[in-house]
Amino acid sequence: MNEIHLGARSFDRFEPLLSAERYAQTLRAAAAIQLRMRGRVLWNVNSSAVGGGVAEMLRPLLAYSRGMGVDARWLVIRGDAEFFRVTKRLHHALHGSRGDGSALGEDERRIYEDTLRDNAVELLGHVQPRDVVLLHDPQTAGLAPHLTRAGAIQVWRCHIGHDATNEEVERGWQFLRPYLSEIPAFVFSREAYVPIFCDHGKASVIQPSIDPFSPKNQELDEATVRAILVGAGLLDGPLPDATPPIFEREDGTPGRVEQHAEVIRLGRPPSWETPLVVQISRWDPLKDFLGVMRGFAGVVDGGAPAGAELILAGPDVRAVADDPEGREVFDAVVEAWRALPEVVRDRIHLVSLPTDDVDANAAIVNALQRHAAIVVQKSLQEGFGLTVTEAMWKGRAVVASAVGGIQDQIESGVQGLLIKDPTDLDAFAAAVRRLLGDADLADRLGAAARERVREQFLGVRHLLEYAHLIERLDDASAPDEGS
Repeated sequence: MNEIHLGARSFDRFEPLLSAERYAQTLRAAAAIQLRMRGRVLWNVNSSAVGGGVAEMLRPLLAYSRGMGVDARWLVIRGDAEFFRVTKRLHHALHGSRGDGSALGEDERRIYEDTLRDNAVELLGHVQPRDVVLLHDPQTAGLAPHLTRAGAIQVWRCHIGHDATNEEVERGWQFLRPYLSEIPAFVFSREAYVPIFCDHGKASVIQPSIDPFSPKNQELDEATVRAILVGAGLLDGPLPDATPPIFEREDGTPGRVEQHAEVIRLGRPPSWETPLVVQISRWDPLKDFLGVMRGFAGVVDGGAPAGAELILAGPDVRAVADDPEGREVFDAVVEAWRALPEVVRDRIHLVSLPTDDVDANAAIVNALQRHAAIVVQKSLQEGFGLTVTEAMWKGRAVVASAVGGIQDQIESGVQGLLIKDPTDLDAFAAAVRRLLGDADLADRLGAAARERVREQFLGVRHLLEYAHLIERLDDASAPDEGS
């Protein structure tokens, strides 16, 4: 297994963002969890160190945990292409989708169990009795029976789900159910995601969060945004002489964006003045890049409002090990783009973001979201939608589908615009056109969106809820001194 090495961060930086009462509450919780976890390790186990919302949340959350004095560590499991094909199929099933339509039968169970049995041997060499282990998503559920025998306190954290059940959802839970029976606690992003068979007394709802100080979300001035985007090849124009593309890395040291994105486009990059409609996600069919592109074609029919252009961006598909569909989705988007009329194709840019430097990748995303006129997330299904949270924090106007956790973030017309039916391309085009034509509305939505994130979706709240969960589990599992 691959251990991701992390530094420690202090909560002090949150003080200007929080009320005095909330900040004091945070410090008290930090002192309590430090005392409780003394001599023990808080392990987090997932399937990837880069390329998705889980990895992006873990990095800051564990660094702040370490800053609280908790020995928090992060392990990434190993698996081959067949294992990740099975877990991607599970991913789609829990979203209510068929994915590639492949089976989830005994052969797939054998692949799944054999891979996780090998990982468990290594994991059990690290974990001690009374350690706390957070297993993330379907890729890790099969480790649970092994950890039970080791005396660890386990939590299975499922970041995905579907608001309603169907045949695919049931198929996914049927596959996973045997591994979950002895886990004392589950965490989901929405109440609707908790499966029927789950003991609801064991289930908690903890919504995801962002770190406002990470390279992806930290404040960047306009000159730095321009330097990053021009240097990465996403905007046209000379590099600013006075402002280098500098940002602050996760460890607090200065970083410089020197990477160049790979872009498929017809002509030159957009100018600084060009209004950009931007979607940034993994190359996943549920993110519906094809629908965004076709919907935008409806926006530019007869001429794009204010000369707007579309950027569809995702990670370099060669760099995300646990997502075997990435290349297939990206190739499908490219093929569909090539089939568009030239007048439409000329306004659409397909961007593969470099991932060799995780912090630099995040800084490019940060700059791109900050410069966007509109950020869209037209997902067909969405566990939560951290790209929406990120854009809201930057005060951007957002157009998104009313699916999954996006509904918990945005009240349509207040913090953004929601599309009730994510397949309704006319409604999507109308919402984008409306915001491109009404700058005052876009500004009002963006301001309300940032305040919503400050109140509800920063990492402080997230960590406090985990601390309370660990306290409850710890008390419930503590040996009876009278026995």
